[in-house]
Amino acid sequence: MAKRHPGNAPGEWFVDDACINCGAAYAIEPGIFVERDGQALVAKQPVSEDELRTAWRARLCCPTASIHTVGHSEQPPDLFPQRLDDGLYRLGYNARASWGAHSFALLREAGHVMVDAPRWTKHVVEPLERFGGIAHIVLTHRDDVADAARYAAHFDARVWIHERDRDAAPFATDLVRGDAPQPMFAGMVAIPLPGHTRGSVAYLHAERYLFTGDSLSWDLDDDDLAAWEEIAWHSWDEQRRSLRRLLDHRFEWVLAGHGGSQARPPEEMRARLSALLERLGAPAEAL
Repeated sequence: MAKRHPGNAPGEWFVDDACINCGAAYAIEPGIFVERDGQALVAKQPVSEDELRTAWRARLCCPTASIHTVGHSEQPPDLFPQRLDDGLYRLGYNARASWGAHSFALLREAGHVMVDAPRWTKHVVEPLERFGGIAHIVLTHRDDVADAARYAAHFDARVWIHERDRDAAPFATDLVRGDAPQPMFAGMVAIPLPGHTRGSVAYLHAERYLFTGDSLSWDLDDDDLAAWEEIAWHSWDEQRRSLRRLLDHRFEWVLAGHGGSQARPPEEMRARLSALLERLGAPAEAL
């Protein structure tokens, strides 16, 4: 049976020792939750209204239900979907099957999009119904499929995944093929980024929002772009090469499955990406 980890700050909120260290909690709020002893812990007890809302968001994102309160704590309303920008939302309710990866909704006149999938719950379904449903589900790679099939069936949505990861989503209706960036539907471009998996893909919408799965994220500790060799399940060499493709595209947001999400002016994002590729020793030529 899971128990309160002794490394939590004293007080009402705590994380138990069943945490799988998915990173969702400290991606939501690094000031309250931190990574220690190979898991998330409460570093600072939430006090203000904003801190309590943030702590509750982390609690609802936790895929193992490892965030608790000692006594009864009233859940604030309207925590998810969490608005990040005009028409851009974090869905919450991260799935254990996706190791706690974040998923997003993008509202577009041409049809709303779900990027990767959370666990199946009415707390996601009902807000999406109020938005008007979803037309597309785009999957960044095989690890973050979660309950995409149920959402696709419920909303009669098209589902996209790279052909190399197709076996993880046999219900997909559309395939991203090969390695070249390719237009999909209005305003959306698929940019294959093999490395984390053979079929990893970033999806870029309107030269603004770059959904990166596990290929690229924002490191909240370093306040900079980051990629990690230890989770390059397929090939770190390929991942470093394929990330160079992103230099050909303008984007303002990096929206990651694991790790932080952040917005910066596109010129700054490009400069940070160039610096990251240099730190990683990325080959001069993209795949």
